[in-house]
Amino acid sequence: MSELTVDEQLEQGDVEIPPVLPVLPLKETVVFPQSVSPLAIGQERSVKLVDDVVAGERMLALVTVRDSGIDEPSWDDLHEVGTAAVVHKMIRVPDGTLRILVQGVGRVRLDRRVSDEPYLVGEFSEVLDVVEESPELEALTRSVQNEFGRLISLVPYLPAELELAAANVDDPSALSHLVASTLRLKTEEKQALLETADVAARLRQILAILGRELEVVELGSKIQSQVQSEMEKGQREFFLRQQLKAIQDELGEGDEQQAEINELREQIEEKNLPEDAKKAVERELARLEKLPSAAAEYGVIRTYLDWILSLPWSETTKDNLDLEHARQVLDEDHYDLEKVKERILEYLAVSKLKNDLTGPILCFVGPPGVGKTSLGQSIARTTGRKFVRLSVGGVRDEAEIRGHRRTYIGAMPGTIIRSLRDAESKNPVLLIDEIDKMGADFRGDPASAMLEVLDPEQNKHFRDHYLDLPFDLSKVLFICTANQLETIPPPLLDRMDVIQLSGYTEDEKLGIARKYLVPKQLEAHGLTDEQLQIGDEALLTVIREYTREAGVRNLERRIADLCRKTAREIAEEKAERVEVDGDRARSWLGPRRFPADPRKRTADPGVATGLAYTPVGGDVLFIEAAAYPGKGRLTITGQLGEVMQESAQAALSWVRAHATELGVAEDWFAEHDVHIHVPAGAVPKDGPSAGITMATAIASLVRGDPVAEDVGMTGEITLTGQVLPIGGLREKVLAAQRYGLKRIVVPHDNEPDLEELPEETREELEFVLVDSIDDVFAVAFSPAGTSRPKAAPSSERQAAASV
Repeated sequence: MSELTVDEQLEQGDVEIPPVLPVLPLKETVVFPQSVSPLAIGQERSVKLVDDVVAGERMLALVTVRDSGIDEPSWDDLHEVGTAAVVHKMIRVPDGTLRILVQGVGRVRLDRRVSDEPYLVGEFSEVLDVVEESPELEALTRSVQNEFGRLISLVPYLPAELELAAANVDDPSALSHLVASTLRLKTEEKQALLETADVAARLRQILAILGRELEVVELGSKIQSQVQSEMEKGQREFFLRQQLKAIQDELGEGDEQQAEINELREQIEEKNLPEDAKKAVERELARLEKLPSAAAEYGVIRTYLDWILSLPWSETTKDNLDLEHARQVLDEDHYDLEKVKERILEYLAVSKLKNDLTGPILCFVGPPGVGKTSLGQSIARTTGRKFVRLSVGGVRDEAEIRGHRRTYIGAMPGTIIRSLRDAESKNPVLLIDEIDKMGADFRGDPASAMLEVLDPEQNKHFRDHYLDLPFDLSKVLFICTANQLETIPPPLLDRMDVIQLSGYTEDEKLGIARKYLVPKQLEAHGLTDEQLQIGDEALLTVIREYTREAGVRNLERRIADLCRKTAREIAEEKAERVEVDGDRARSWLGPRRFPADPRKRTADPGVATGLAYTPVGGDVLFIEAAAYPGKGRLTITGQLGEVMQESAQAALSWVRAHATELGVAEDWFAEHDVHIHVPAGAVPKDGPSAGITMATAIASLVRGDPVAEDVGMTGEITLTGQVLPIGGLREKVLAAQRYGLKRIVVPHDNEPDLEELPEETREELEFVLVDSIDDVFAVAFSPAGTSRPKAAPSSERQAAASV
């Protein structure tokens, strides 16, 4: 040891480091040579070490521990390289701890462990810097000074004086120690710098660290600038809005408009909108805020926002798929219709197993008044869904379905979106009524627009022109109704599951009247069961003599007439209780609308009774034939279509070809013209099913024999006399039953269709299955009530089949 004191050696810049030094472990701190650092001493053995050092040579070794979590580190917990330091000052704190100020002297390496108690003492050797003077070292030094100066200008925790101090340091090693001791680095990085003896390598490491720190600081400054800019922009917008508000207040329009916008913003927050809709709403709301309320587009945007906020984007109702409940509801609401009810229950059963009430689009097809619309209402009541009815009959504009674009004045969404708005639910039962009566013109084809609505694969993203946003229709239960299938476009019909509803029999009408119509009309007219009693006789009289239809609408109207008459009787205090029988029904309803026995129209030769199918149900046609002197020409009247006219030609040709067999003179047709007429002449008629009826009427004319009054017939005739099958048999047979016919001639190929008839109809009527026109004549010219026709052998093979 030199005779100079430590302070004197420090002043001269050449401190001699003793070989044996006490070791003070440091946690998360690295002290570099030529740097001054304050330290807090708390452990008991460290306090004793500092006391001994201060009392002696004031030098010790500062070594950083590897793991800062160890309370009393041992030799194995310390790094091998540390710093020899001098204790300049010591302050004793009242709590027993110490505060010391140390100055690093030189880099030392542990060579040997001397002792462990009362504190660690080791033998150290000084690690000298490796310095090779070169232009590279000078360049590294200047780069570190420049980068450090840049960092000081950006980092607030580094004082500006450090830049001057670093610029005045000529020693590269001292410069590295100064920079490393002032930067906020990880302990591992500082220890790595301390252990690096090569000054050039150390400067490279510091230069890399400075570059990294500069990048982080510049990025932070950029972010801070952006934040500051956004804050300034927000403050600027705030001041501008305040000024705008003041201007609007001065004009008397500010408070109301802002309150309206705030209300819209609250509604948007409360509404659970999809992402696309939310973006559109926020975009339009931002536009609305910038517009004065007097602007023309202000009302357009406001209406658009109101429409979006009024739609059920996520509101749904819970489905009730209880089949027992469904059966009960259907039986309560509808009389009979067993096959239709079974089909609906099957549909609900499949939905219950899938736990999803989606699938094919149901389409109820049948005459008016048979309960198609009320079936849709029953399905809604069964499932617990909202019910919306949408009539598309007569719709010719595609925009009625898809809506109008917002560029048009008075634009609004289409009927589909409006119906969902009214339902306030995303999954209602939507009944599309009269879908067979949609048209098309220069404004587009609404049936084509309906293809997307009714296609489960497409309607998940239905886009209305007004909204211009995708809306999910896949949860909607669509039900369509139609009177006929022929006018529905095939692509649209292909998307539907068709359920046929036929007309009602007399017994079914009587049951419907008793169970539904009479109680409904009593309630509608303020009457009770005690005040008005309508007997079965009166109901049958109304059904037979005042109504002749497939459904029950006219029947309900006539029952309403009886209720009004009764209400007047009771209101004028002429009676307290009224019982309506057949005679009173006739006196109140006036003359009968339909003759009780229309069969006497066939009393004259040349008239045959045919059966026809119409969109409003079955009907009976009386086909008349007349002859007068002429040259064998044929005249056809009655607004007949081309197919029906051709059937008349074929019927006449067959009769002329078999005139001899019918007992007619060969020259009869050469001397007579034939006129065929089908009343009513104002109603268009077409189809081939009246072929055998025309042939029978012509045969009756030329033979002079009237056709049996209780026979109705339907079937297509060929030139060879064969009878071909027809369609709409159920409706035709029900019409024959309403008219009081007893024997029905049906093509043999239509025998399976007889199973679809009601049981009482099959019991009441006699069905004759025929293959040829000879079989038809055998029945048509047999007396009324004959169960088995007396005819040629071919007829004997076709016995009358009572089904």
